[in-house]
Amino acid sequence: MKAILLDSVAVQRFTVQSLIDGFEGPQGYSERYGLHYVNFEDPDRPRTPKASAYYFSQVIERNGFGEKTVTSSGQTIATRYQESSRRVSLPPSEVPSKSKVVWEKFSPQSRFQKKLYHYGTFPEDFQWGVSTSAYQIEGGWDADGKGPSVWDTFTHTPGSIKNDDTGDVACDSYNKLEEDLYMLRALKVKAYRFSLSWPRIFPDGYRTSLNQKGVDYYNRLIDGLIANNITPMVTLFHWDLPQALQDIDGWDNVAMIEIFNDYADFCYETFGDRVKFWMTFNEPFVTSWVGYGPGIVPPNIKSPGDAPYRVTHNILKAHAKAYHTYDDKYRKTQHGLVSISLNTEWIEPLDVNVPREIAAADRALQFQLGWFAHPIFKNGDYPDAMKWQVGNKSELQGLAESRLPTFTEEEKAYIQGTADVFCLNTYSARQARHVTARLSPRSYEYDQDIAADDVSDSQATAMKELRAAAWGLRRLLNWIKEEYGDPEIYITENGVSTDTSITVDDTDRIFYLKTYIDEALKAHNLDAVRLKGYTAWSLMDNFEWINGYSVGFGLHHVDFKHPDRPRTPKRSTHYYYKVMRDNGFPLPEEEKPLYGHFREGFAWSVATASYQIEGGWRADGKGLSIWDTFAHTPLRVGNDDTGDIACDSYNKISEDVEMLKKLKVSHYRFSISWPRIMPDGTTSTINEAGLNYYHRLVDALLKANIKPQATLYHWDLPQALQNVRGWENDTIVERFKDYADVVFKSLGDKVKFWITINEPYNVANIGHGYGTAAPGISLRPGTAPYIVAHNLIKAHAEAWHLYNDKYRATQGGIVGITINSDWAEPRNPYKQEDYEAARRVVEFQIGWFAHPVFNGDYSDVMKNRIRERSLAAGQAKSRLPEFTPEEVKRIKGTYDYFGFNHYTTILAFNLDYKNLQHYDADRGAGTIHDRSWLDSGSSWLKVTPPGFRTILNFIKNEYGNPPIYITENGISERGDMDLNDIHRIHYYENYINQALKAYLLDDVDIRGYTAWTLMDNLEWATGFAEKFGLFYVNRSDPSLPRIPKKSATHYATIINCNGFPDPSQGPHECQTLEPEEGPEGNHKFLLMSAPDAEVALYVLFSLTIAGVITVAIITYQCIKVKKRSKHLSEEHIKLSKVS
Repeated sequence: MKAILLDSVAVQRFTVQSLIDGFEGPQGYSERYGLHYVNFEDPDRPRTPKASAYYFSQVIERNGFGEKTVTSSGQTIATRYQESSRRVSLPPSEVPSKSKVVWEKFSPQSRFQKKLYHYGTFPEDFQWGVSTSAYQIEGGWDADGKGPSVWDTFTHTPGSIKNDDTGDVACDSYNKLEEDLYMLRALKVKAYRFSLSWPRIFPDGYRTSLNQKGVDYYNRLIDGLIANNITPMVTLFHWDLPQALQDIDGWDNVAMIEIFNDYADFCYETFGDRVKFWMTFNEPFVTSWVGYGPGIVPPNIKSPGDAPYRVTHNILKAHAKAYHTYDDKYRKTQHGLVSISLNTEWIEPLDVNVPREIAAADRALQFQLGWFAHPIFKNGDYPDAMKWQVGNKSELQGLAESRLPTFTEEEKAYIQGTADVFCLNTYSARQARHVTARLSPRSYEYDQDIAADDVSDSQATAMKELRAAAWGLRRLLNWIKEEYGDPEIYITENGVSTDTSITVDDTDRIFYLKTYIDEALKAHNLDAVRLKGYTAWSLMDNFEWINGYSVGFGLHHVDFKHPDRPRTPKRSTHYYYKVMRDNGFPLPEEEKPLYGHFREGFAWSVATASYQIEGGWRADGKGLSIWDTFAHTPLRVGNDDTGDIACDSYNKISEDVEMLKKLKVSHYRFSISWPRIMPDGTTSTINEAGLNYYHRLVDALLKANIKPQATLYHWDLPQALQNVRGWENDTIVERFKDYADVVFKSLGDKVKFWITINEPYNVANIGHGYGTAAPGISLRPGTAPYIVAHNLIKAHAEAWHLYNDKYRATQGGIVGITINSDWAEPRNPYKQEDYEAARRVVEFQIGWFAHPVFNGDYSDVMKNRIRERSLAAGQAKSRLPEFTPEEVKRIKGTYDYFGFNHYTTILAFNLDYKNLQHYDADRGAGTIHDRSWLDSGSSWLKVTPPGFRTILNFIKNEYGNPPIYITENGISERGDMDLNDIHRIHYYENYINQALKAYLLDDVDIRGYTAWTLMDNLEWATGFAEKFGLFYVNRSDPSLPRIPKKSATHYATIINCNGFPDPSQGPHECQTLEPEEGPEGNHKFLLMSAPDAEVALYVLFSLTIAGVITVAIITYQCIKVKKRSKHLSEEHIKLSKVS
């Protein structure tokens, strides 16, 4: 600066070395140059601003060392508020209120409809913010003349707070104003919501005790916000009442109305030239009920039957008084808004079809939110539901009058309309049900006659009473819209708690923000809710009331054990910054549809597996399989289901082929049951009846111009071979080769597409590691899966060579193996350890089998990790078997294509399993799902289409762009059948489109696509509960009719179009299919219960008899008429001739 100003040196820029601590050459990490401290011992590498960062930020802000001038007119505030007028009075709510339409609209939604992610953005003037409160962050509890608050008194009483924590220092924001402004600047929020500490401004609660140093602190904060173009949103009372006022009974004293008004008047006068958004009270429900009912928080008064009602009465009057003071004295010159922040959780009824339960849910909302909102936003009085309940309970308790106070008509008129906008704090959702509650003791809680429970599809948080259920937010916003006359709404608090073990890598908070903000976006964009702003709770971890510092809601981590209280941005900070920058969730590029077509001759197929559909488990000489044994073992398969009959496809070839014809597939993938052809697994007995079944199936397919794709092994190993250790016995390799030889020889002149083994990963790890599939082995998880996989790979190779050497020349088919894999993304995309873990997940699943087949051996990642972990555990060698050089040579290249099954994507993170010796420990990764991903009927299957394209590219790049046939892809559902399976349509539409992108944009050599599955079937260990089918199988009908779902028509249309025609070109002729009888046709009665179906059949029979009689009568009359007509006609002819 001196060189520039005094010496006229033309310095153009000044660059600090360095932004963060880094690797400093020979000195390593021992020397630190950074403005931000990096903890190199933490795998998250958190960056924490040093004091120098705050200092340098101020220098930049001032562009040197001069004083920054702050305009006191408030012109720098981004948001300008218009003149407000009082809200019109609304009629009182009915019981239940007309807002029950919200439950009627949303409660019947399916999980798919409820969770479908909405892409879009908010209006440009949408106000994004973060929030805090004075007691939770400021500290300085007795600094510079501040008076004690009720929370100071409470926390200084031993045993009141977890770990006896206090807010004496908290985040020390009273002394760290620049640090707080630095966080807000970096986050680039439009608004910052904070509260004023009443006892810091008026130490004893009265204007006469004015503490100028407290006022100065808030002036500096407000000026700093305005200088950075951040709108101050100021709460007058966030629970920290001056203790001196509590000493005169606090909010239970009507004198508080005037005392609070004087405090509010001073704040408006002092700060109102810059503050344009005021909230009088934060969550008065907490003060009234939690403070005066059970007395969990200050002032710790346990009087649940009457004190909460009196306190609320005074708070509403105090709020109205403060509102009118602003309206009368300041609004014309300051042009601000005044409201009150009310809190509630969403309440879902136990059963939306039961009026009493709807009334209970409505009553729960009226008792919490309506307690305050109904007087302010409707008619100045409490909701009738409250007045009725409390009045009746009071009378039943022998009281002369209701415990709920009454307002005079003048008071109602004074209170009604005293909020310019609706400010809402919400965190969770619950389910209410009607109960008849006790009369004694008298309590606000029992007055409601409800019981509340957690909703079933909510997620746990660090605070058990605040479970996450994002879908409730949209419903709540709609309820407020309906109930309170469509007000403008600001969400003034919303966030989630994590425990102290979570520092900066707060994935759960990202999921929370991602889902809750999207529900707010749905309410705004789809439901026309007038949502104007969203404020995240909280800027930083702070004193979390009775939980002390044991949980954190912050976007920034605060180290409360460090005297400087350093603030470190969490990963959620970066996420929330991105959401605000994008103003919501614009449709990502990878989610945008592509219009185009697959190659000519693309193989469109649908798949099944023998054990899942055939049935006939002991028919015509079939031997037992391991799945027969497994399913007949108690507690192995859900609902004790078995494949004894399954879909009875062994007896329904024609029905199955008819389904295939409706789908317009060019191929059909099915599997051959080894024990149906070779009952003991060896060539000692060939079951001709079993072979004949497959001949008849293949012939029927070819007659319908459908090409067969046959899988030799889809998990149903002959039990006789399992009795000699099955896939753990290396003799299985020759047994499998013998089996393949029989099948190739018998069917190879008709079948030209062979799959040796389906999903060897599941055989090896699910069947022999976890033991949750046949043969159910879990005792050797560190060795058995690897031995089994080793033999599976060798068996595949031998079958491939057999076909190549003996049959290819004459039969001309292709042979491959089908490998399954999820795609894995790092849980934390900013963390190298998670990237490496995600790569390991893929290497250990797809690479376990693809690497040997395409490259000759296991990947170095697998070999090195398993060897190192085995040796570290004291074993003499690796638990992963080794291929000999001859085996490597023989296995490498045993493919004609890459068969690939894919369903979903997971998020992976590094996880140290210590000394455990098993597959999961070897890969060293944990996995989770993004909470925003759509569900299915299977816990492991989430809808994540972009991962499909990514893993197809992985195969291309990793294995030399082989021809790829997608041999399985699909989605399940559970519960009652809905033939309008929009979730499956959505899945296929998006997944197939991602495959098209891989083909057209990325040059992935995709040759075919196979949907899983043709019809609902036995879904392995889950039985018939999970349904993947394009056709519904009605299992209540012994004939097991197959009924097309809507997805069947949709898939057929995609096949008919060979992709996706551009809609901008108008409807394409390929999108018009020949009419097929679908779910709206004559299949409805097949979904009936047995009694209903019986009645329907009797009705149909009666109508049929009546119809026959009617037809007979009509026929008789027609014959008579015809004869007469003929006679007349003949006469006419004769007459004509005469003439």
